[in-house]
Amino acid sequence: MEPTASEIRIDIPPLIRVYQDGRIERLLGTQTVPPGLDPKTNVESKDVVYCQETGQCVRIYVPGTVVTSTQELPLLVYFHGGRFCIETAFSPTYHNYLNALVSESKIVAVSVDYRRAPEHAIPAAYDDSWTALKWVASSHFQPI
Repeated sequence: MEPTASEIRIDIPPLIRVYQDGRIERLLGTQTVPPGLDPKTNVESKDVVYCQETGQCVRIYVPGTVVTSTQELPLLVYFHGGRFCIETAFSPTYHNYLNALVSESKIVAVSVDYRRAPEHAIPAAYDDSWTALKWVASSHFQPI
């Protein structure tokens, strides 16, 4: 008997479902928030493409009190969770956490987005993370 398009091929509750027709349903971690000034923490964030080939971005967070300053700040490179298949660097959980952390610690944070499984099999997430880390370490990195 032929499987139907709506038949589930992989089911990993409560995270993800993959259907026979290749459709992917993420059950958690699908919300995103835009970058910008967070009025609660006075942290400014913006998205920057770190890999032209894949279009992957990082979200850079800078404390508002230092945006126009020439003061050098410590740098945190943050890799979000999500078991490589849910959430992104733009998820509310990580966005709000990094706004609070940057505000309290007076650091610059770079939150790395990477391609997720199952659309992109491992090691894509590792490769993207390594590419982002090399991008941050290069002279191309410019905070807001």
